[in-house]
Amino acid sequence: MLTIESSTECDSWFGPVPDPEAFARDVIAAAARRVALPDVADVSVLFADDALVRSLNARYRGKDAPTNVLSFPAAPTAAPGAASLGDIVLAFETVERESRAAGTPFAHHAAHLLVHGFLHLLGFDHQADDEAEEMERRETEILALLRIPDPYADNRNNTQIEA
Repeated sequence: MLTIESSTECDSWFGPVPDPEAFARDVIAAAARRVALPDVADVSVLFADDALVRSLNARYRGKDAPTNVLSFPAAPTAAPGAASLGDIVLAFETVERESRAAGTPFAHHAAHLLVHGFLHLLGFDHQADDEAEEMERRETEILALLRIPDPYADNRNNTQIEA
């Protein structure tokens, strides 16, 4: 059983995503259907603004700038079959700016970033080319479940995902 908790710290999210908490549950639930998870797991999502994400990025990654999504994997627990996967934080202004620049619907880009962040919580990465290809393939499969077009299709989309 996967528990998805979310909160919204930036009211701007309520414009393009009328119910951010339901949005997070739908996207993460779709992602969870395509990956192996512990019997009991939880993930938290925070819909934030650039200022909060910038401060988290500076504190935890040494980068004094906002980014689109941050993932904070939880430490492994000793409890068999149960796990906190970690936290995902999205920055509204950056997501909005990137979706506009790419000509992508805001909700599609936000869903992509949630999937991307979720995969990071599970240990996926994109440092090496083969890792990046695997992560992109999984993201595309999950987004297809949500009827969201492949974000990498047109010239591998110029939108950068840094998480």
